[in-house]
Amino acid sequence: MLDTQGAKAVADWMLAQTRVLVTDTTMRDGHQSLLATRMRSFDMIEVAPAYAHRLPELFSVECWGGATFDVAYRFLQECPWQRLRDLRTRMPNLMTQMLLRASNGVGYTNYPDNVVEAFVGQAASSGVDVFRVFDSLNWVENMRVAMDAVIATGKICEGAICYTGDIHDPDRAKYDLDYYVRMGRDLRDAGAHVLGVKDMAGLLKPAAARVLVRALKEEVGLPVHLHTHDTSGIGAATLLAATEAGVDAIDAAMDAMSGGTSQPCLGSIVEALRHTERDTGLEIDAVRAISDYWGAVRAQYVPFEEGLTAPASEVYLHEMPGGQFTNLKAQARSMGLAERWPEVARTYAEVNRMFGDIVKVTPSSKVVGDMALMMVTQGLTREQVEDPNHDVAFPDSVVDMLKGNLGQPPGGWPEGLVRKALKGQEPLTVRPGSVMPAADLEAKRRELQAAFPEAQFDNEDFCGYLMYPKVFTDYRARHDDYGPVRTLPTPIYFYGMEAGQEVSIEIDPGKILEVRLQAIGETNAEGDVRVFFELNGQPRTIRVPDRKAQALAPKRPKAEPGNPAHVAAPMPGVVASVTVSDGQSVRAGDLLLTIEAMKMETGLYADRAGTVQAVHVSAGTQVDAKDLLVELAPE
Repeated sequence: MLDTQGAKAVADWMLAQTRVLVTDTTMRDGHQSLLATRMRSFDMIEVAPAYAHRLPELFSVECWGGATFDVAYRFLQECPWQRLRDLRTRMPNLMTQMLLRASNGVGYTNYPDNVVEAFVGQAASSGVDVFRVFDSLNWVENMRVAMDAVIATGKICEGAICYTGDIHDPDRAKYDLDYYVRMGRDLRDAGAHVLGVKDMAGLLKPAAARVLVRALKEEVGLPVHLHTHDTSGIGAATLLAATEAGVDAIDAAMDAMSGGTSQPCLGSIVEALRHTERDTGLEIDAVRAISDYWGAVRAQYVPFEEGLTAPASEVYLHEMPGGQFTNLKAQARSMGLAERWPEVARTYAEVNRMFGDIVKVTPSSKVVGDMALMMVTQGLTREQVEDPNHDVAFPDSVVDMLKGNLGQPPGGWPEGLVRKALKGQEPLTVRPGSVMPAADLEAKRRELQAAFPEAQFDNEDFCGYLMYPKVFTDYRARHDDYGPVRTLPTPIYFYGMEAGQEVSIEIDPGKILEVRLQAIGETNAEGDVRVFFELNGQPRTIRVPDRKAQALAPKRPKAEPGNPAHVAAPMPGVVASVTVSDGQSVRAGDLLLTIEAMKMETGLYADRAGTVQAVHVSAGTQVDAKDLLVELAPE
């Protein structure tokens, strides 16, 4: 059991260890593609006591923040704060760890400083012990507010360096060993208790890991915690090399959830270090027993599997983070680009070079992906994008980044690209939060309450709303309709009940509902179906929408291939907003509408001047790839 009362005490304790500490990331969302992204609290909470009782030597369990927060609200219809409190209760002797995107919080944009501070304070109060703080461009100045907020809570602040490039490659001198050592010192001087190395794409090779870890240990003097992904297939070798160099903690995933874009295999690392100076001390039988549980759970998520079927050395070409690699593949497939994936990967790498060779991790990695997909779909080359005389409608995310709203990369942004994308606007060169006015938190509370006059919201709900106003309000509306669906067993949540099946559902501590499905009626003309069931022995009947009936609904018209007057949906999703109307004049580059898909919004722009002849969708419309959205008048 670890003493979690003082951050400095824990840091000192780590330095004194002679064995590797392992952070288990089995519960971490967002790294085994849609499988892990959609892992439900129900499955995590069931097994959490086993971690507490059988693996008390773990340094921490990374179980919150990053993608988990958004996905819980957006896809799983559950409260991420409830998830955190439940895990905290069931693992009282293990530290919980979260991923914090510094000034981006757990979102994809910069927030006012007081919003970041409020969120960190609530996360610490609700149960987070270790905050891994990083910036998507490795700009320490952008991390300070979040780091100071963590330190003020008395929790552990792990300042993270995002690793990119290759310290042994002379052509990537921008990210050489001196660069990482300098950043390590800056994080130490900013107050970090632990130095994290976040190798989000799995680019750190074994030889480089030995050199990097040794240098950071000697030159910075903080405990070093290494996180990598197994996309290339050599992640375990990297961790073992780092172990030889003296790393203090490493991240690994439970066997059944490891490999691919996830972390290397925990059980294999435990065995590899057994009977050595760096023996982890973990009980291998416990690892295997818990892995067996996750193996059974994983079978319930087969429809969401998007993982790699084999190691992918192409990661050294495109350098996509593990959380993006498979998601971008799914997005490309939804846009009809599945057979052109090698082109997408090469374009992603070319976009990175065009941006000046940047760190690629949420949200900067999303920007590179947006630009790459746009270039492939529109047949644009890098030369055309950089040509000041060739008109390009840049994605919103690219314009926002080049404005400086994500911060500054080493050496700044390419001046020519900035001039072209911003069209004369002056970019921001200081920390974005320094020029953002403080949020009026009381006004925000009133805004939330006005949307749900009968509801009661605590500080956790409010902080969720501050991070994701639209996502939270959508979640809350669904929660009011359907109740605490997080308590449903996973097979029933995803696939429903069979006639004659009975299930016990604990909706509150000690309050259990016994539900038995008797029969399902025929779907009526309105698309509703009658469901007959027993609730605690009493017969009930209810009408519900039949989602299968949607498959029988009339299909939306498709855009004609090659017709410049037709604006098509690039991917399946939901229309988030429509900014034009019939008869409206538009210029090239004007925003027409936005589509929400894959946890992000994509803007669609007019590629020429003209008049809107017809708008075929409205906000909230579900669309498929290539559906006709807007028609412009023929030239």
